[in-house]
Amino acid sequence: MFFKTEAQTSVLNLADNLYASGNYSKAIEQYKLYNMPKEVYNKIAKCYVAIGNYDEALKNYEAYIDANPNDVLIKFEYAILLSQTKKYKEASVVFKDLVAADTKNPNYHYQLGIVLEKLNDSSAIDSYRSTFELDSTHQKSIYKIAKYYLQKGKNQLAEDYADIGLKTYENNLELISLKAQNYYLKQNYKYAAIWFEKLVELGESSHFVHVQLSSCYYKLYEFEKAIEQRKLALEINPDDAESMFLIGKYYYENNDFINAENYMKQALELLDNPLDEEYSKLAVVLNSQKKHDEAIAVLKKAIKENPENINAEFMLVLTKDRYYADIDSKIQAYEDFKKRFPSDDSYSPYIANRISELKNEKFIKAGEEKD
Repeated sequence: MFFKTEAQTSVLNLADNLYASGNYSKAIEQYKLYNMPKEVYNKIAKCYVAIGNYDEALKNYEAYIDANPNDVLIKFEYAILLSQTKKYKEASVVFKDLVAADTKNPNYHYQLGIVLEKLNDSSAIDSYRSTFELDSTHQKSIYKIAKYYLQKGKNQLAEDYADIGLKTYENNLELISLKAQNYYLKQNYKYAAIWFEKLVELGESSHFVHVQLSSCYYKLYEFEKAIEQRKLALEINPDDAESMFLIGKYYYENNDFINAENYMKQALELLDNPLDEEYSKLAVVLNSQKKHDEAIAVLKKAIKENPENINAEFMLVLTKDRYYADIDSKIQAYEDFKKRFPSDDSYSPYIANRISELKNEKFIKAGEEKD
């Protein structure tokens, strides 16, 4: 018996050493040689977790818990693994048992909230609130509560909770992002920009952050900063045609028509199905540079995209008016518009007035030629 006990102790020590050194498969082999398996099921489970065999890990956790139902630490590890393997319903049952066993443990409440949220159970927020009541510095639960209020449109409550969290952890990226988004939703672009800038300062260089910050700057008429941030977004996602087009738009707003044209053309090349509005905006940029012939070609593309786009049709007529030297051609362009949109009320007064002006101009010119 002495030698058998010594041998089993050696088996267990060897298995523990193998586990500690990261030789998990060998450790499993040794643990399975141990003659009191109910004492090592949990260790075998951890080895299986380490090598990524989660099904076997769960089986061994279950075997251990059946033999040791009062070991809450292992039960917690088991519940976490259930959650990680997307067995949310089973995980919720175990976490509810843990909460019942220790209602004062904030992490039990938080983890229960996580799985309930995955199950689309509306009571998840109650678990997050319980976590916060037990630990007012629990950053993850504070974020969940603040996010919940933001989604519900309760902006002030969202901001209040974010501020509570930032008092104990001022560089919490999730809460900083939430504050930035909250100000953006309230159309307070000045303060939204401040918080998005803080994210960038902390190294949070993501496509979303640069796009949102760019939008803030644009709303604040800081076009150069808006362009800079959109270019950073474009570095992260070079095929982002929307960012490319908006850079062109911002250049146009900043009266840089050459760059505006360049970026808009690049964007339209990337788009599989360019929209008529994008072509129309490019036409505005081309007209600003007196490239009326190119603007006409672009507007024709816009109309091809959407034959009912009356704005593009009207812009095409105006561009032809600028480009054509022949008065009759100008008049004909306006007459064609009237035939195409006979019931239009928005542009018809201008059209009628312009036709009258052109006919008068033609009459005067004809008189001058006779003289």
